[in-house]
Amino acid sequence: MKKFLILLVLVSISCKEKNTEHGTRTAVEGDTISMDYAKGCAIIKHENFKILKVSNPYPGSKETHTYILSENGAKIPNNINYNQKVNTPLKKMVATSTTHIPMLDMLGASNSVVGFPHLDYISSPIMRDRINNNKVAELGENENLNTEVLLSLQPDAVVGFTMQENNKVYEHISQSNIPVIYNGDWNEESPLGKAEWLKFFGALYNKEELAGEIFDSIAKSYNETKELTINAIDSPTVIAGALYKDIWNLPKGDSWAAQFIEDAHADYIYKNTKGSGSLSVSIEEILDKAQDADFWIGPDEFTSYKQLEEASKHYTQMSAFHGKNIFSYGGVKGDTGGLLYFELAPSRPDIVLKDLVHIFHPYLLPKYEPHFYKPLQ
Repeated sequence: MKKFLILLVLVSISCKEKNTEHGTRTAVEGDTISMDYAKGCAIIKHENFKILKVSNPYPGSKETHTYILSENGAKIPNNINYNQKVNTPLKKMVATSTTHIPMLDMLGASNSVVGFPHLDYISSPIMRDRINNNKVAELGENENLNTEVLLSLQPDAVVGFTMQENNKVYEHISQSNIPVIYNGDWNEESPLGKAEWLKFFGALYNKEELAGEIFDSIAKSYNETKELTINAIDSPTVIAGALYKDIWNLPKGDSWAAQFIEDAHADYIYKNTKGSGSLSVSIEEILDKAQDADFWIGPDEFTSYKQLEEASKHYTQMSAFHGKNIFSYGGVKGDTGGLLYFELAPSRPDIVLKDLVHIFHPYLLPKYEPHFYKPLQ
């Protein structure tokens, strides 16, 4: 019996040593920052460092990307497995998606951005001022970043946006000792899930408390607006999207766009379709299922009924066309033509929801002036 107990202890010690060697066990337990809606991001705070985990940065991702965030010189336990180590707070960074910009504005961190692909897409007044003063470098296309210019900037990190697992540009940047941190806010399905990635940026700038306070305010505003729709007297039918080469593209039923419509107490005609991406259907199906929809929102970038009619006669067969119940975000642009909806809406879902509630149930928000969605001219 004594020999058996000794053997059991030795096996137990051996297993623990093996786990530690491969970094599958953490030396100390930290405080987990609350993530109430976001599914793809986790942050654990320790005394001298933070662990940032991104589990769904691109479709079909199977690997969780782990980053150590610490001030320069901080001692990190040697039994933690991670992909990249990043010195925080970031002083110089490269952003790759317009959705990153409003969150940096909220945290007062926009002055750290030194490079971005396609500067004209940015609408933020704060960032436009930096761009106009030549403080932000143009990096070309996101899929083919100008690595020569990027490396010359020597940023503390690149916050990357990618659609695929193997990104040769990011691999090259990482090999040049510049950390690439994947951001997966766009892969979240719920509106508040996307917005909660503000805490991701809060961790990069050691502003976790501020990020939490701002997000709580946004979530409170969103949920109060959602609760307001309990008093709605009807649930109008809604269609979204537009034609592209005789194929109508619209959001799937699990997408954040569909969630907005549901939370605004409206009946999205394609709500029962599975998935969070885009759905492609024939114009014949649209005319069969959605021709009589009460409202039509997000018809691509069209801003007038004349444009719709000139683009396709099929559009004129929709009841929303004749009832003048089509609303678009295509007319709200920044100084250089960037669509404000694509930049700001993911971080301010409460504004989007108010827009839609005002459209579907104007008596609930009678004095509200829509920010993104405007009626077609």
